[in-house]
Amino acid sequence: MKKILLYLSLIAFGIAGCQKDLLDTTPYDQLSSSNMWTTDNLTDLGVNAIYEALRLGQNTGSASGLELYQYDRFATTGMQRDGTDAMLLGTITPSNALFSNNWRNFYEGVIRANDAIANIPQKSPSPDVKKGRLIAEAKFLRAYFYFRLNQVWKGVPIYLEPFKYTDATRPRSTETEVWNVILKDLSDAIADPNLPAKYAKGNANFGRVTKGAAYALRGKAHLFMGKWSEAAADFANVQSAGYNLFNDFRTLFKELNEQSDEMIFTLQNIGITNLGSTTQFFCGTRSSFGSCWNTYLVSPVGVDLFENINGSAFNWDDIIPGYTTMNSRARQVYFLRDNMTAAERAARQSLGADMTKYLSTGNEARIKRAFENRDPRLALSVITPYSTYNGVFSNLPSTVTSRFPFRAEAAVNGDLRTDTQAEFYYLHRKFVYEGNIELLNRSYGPIDFPIIRYADVLLMWAEALVEQNDIPGAIVKVNQVRARVGMPLLQTTDPSLPTYVSSQGNMRNRVRNERRVEFLNEGINYFDELRWGTWKTMKFNFSNGLRSVWGANIANYTWGGDHFYTWPIPQAEIQLNPNLTQNPGWPN
Repeated sequence: MKKILLYLSLIAFGIAGCQKDLLDTTPYDQLSSSNMWTTDNLTDLGVNAIYEALRLGQNTGSASGLELYQYDRFATTGMQRDGTDAMLLGTITPSNALFSNNWRNFYEGVIRANDAIANIPQKSPSPDVKKGRLIAEAKFLRAYFYFRLNQVWKGVPIYLEPFKYTDATRPRSTETEVWNVILKDLSDAIADPNLPAKYAKGNANFGRVTKGAAYALRGKAHLFMGKWSEAAADFANVQSAGYNLFNDFRTLFKELNEQSDEMIFTLQNIGITNLGSTTQFFCGTRSSFGSCWNTYLVSPVGVDLFENINGSAFNWDDIIPGYTTMNSRARQVYFLRDNMTAAERAARQSLGADMTKYLSTGNEARIKRAFENRDPRLALSVITPYSTYNGVFSNLPSTVTSRFPFRAEAAVNGDLRTDTQAEFYYLHRKFVYEGNIELLNRSYGPIDFPIIRYADVLLMWAEALVEQNDIPGAIVKVNQVRARVGMPLLQTTDPSLPTYVSSQGNMRNRVRNERRVEFLNEGINYFDELRWGTWKTMKFNFSNGLRSVWGANIANYTWGGDHFYTWPIPQAEIQLNPNLTQNPGWPN
């Protein structure tokens, strides 16, 4: 599948040249679209262009806010460093580019898929078996784009045939009608005998759509619809297709294992401009190869959700008695480096640190205890205070340490340098490249980004079972994910242990928290909170701001209203299509 991406530069004179996004005033070029499918090679290029639509919105000059991992800024577990996102400030309006860009990009994917589905049977000379498989792939991808639309807008116009820009004037269908279209496309893909259940590692087609991916996405659609038994059945079929957990979370997100049996559907990346990942650029630091920006950060609330190694909830007061009742500025003292200079001490005291509690030697060791004996996924996903990172100095590998206040980089025992030195933040480790040999440029990393992986399926499966009150069945699924990282297994027999599941509600919360810590920086958590109706509580009532590691608010969040659970129809689209109606609570 990565070979597919090498063709994409050719698409400029093919499908991309004849496709017009829905905001373009130029009519869709029907003749060019028809010619696109008249040879076997052009058929390949046409379908590859649908896959390429998964990358729309990617920007290597600045953070677009549109890539999957970047949505973690809205999640309980993530933050954006400048604290000025209009969604989180409660000031966002229907004219914001977040809405118009997503709408445009997803419908561009629909347009490309519609062309393939309509034209391949009529015009392509490719063998019938191949045509069947490509049409099944196109239907999955169309379902995916409608899925992305429906999960946030909850009802959008449906177009299932090629159309010109001037034809894009249909009114919105209901949320249920769109879900049914998604289910139909995915069912068609699953039923096609030419679509394989999965591809093995090393197969030239790895990364293309499979039946396993279609079952997984259909199961997720069923979750949104509250069809728990249907969702569970779909997830069981993913398991039957041969997908499984990779045995080592530590190396799961490395290039060597990007084709493991856990990866069901991924965004294919290669180390070429505009065809690689950008996670390094916007989640890495100045100590990362290429000198990166740490635009996206880990929320302290997200860090605190990682359990102790015995399965009990983490509590700061167990580490530092009285911590939670202290003023957040006062408790910064616990995060300060050993052997601070007099000037450094005075500076922190002027900023509110209670320096009477400072230890000239042992201050670092005291705070490090807060991150020891925790769920191993914490250390594997987050650069915590006084942990090390395999970074670079002068473009050569160098192990650096996250210390505060920052003093200097060095070839040996240097401080980790960020773009945010005035504050101390938790930093991403997952999807941040190490040393100077894992990528060639900060703008394009080679590691594939998971859109659906098997751990996601297991935990969605557990959710579906919980809602059917099958607690033992749900525990089995969650425990598979926990066992991989050595976390103690949930159980219903010993109430004295922290792993005891006491009720359906307790298990529901455990499944949700398992997802929050498992999928940090994977673009899943925000959409989960929307689906569960917990976003207001978890992001605004609970975390409530851009926070430093000691919990000081750098910027406050403001809940804009319950209508924020549903995105507004973009203002530009309503102007172009008067048949569109705005979602309740948003201005027309």
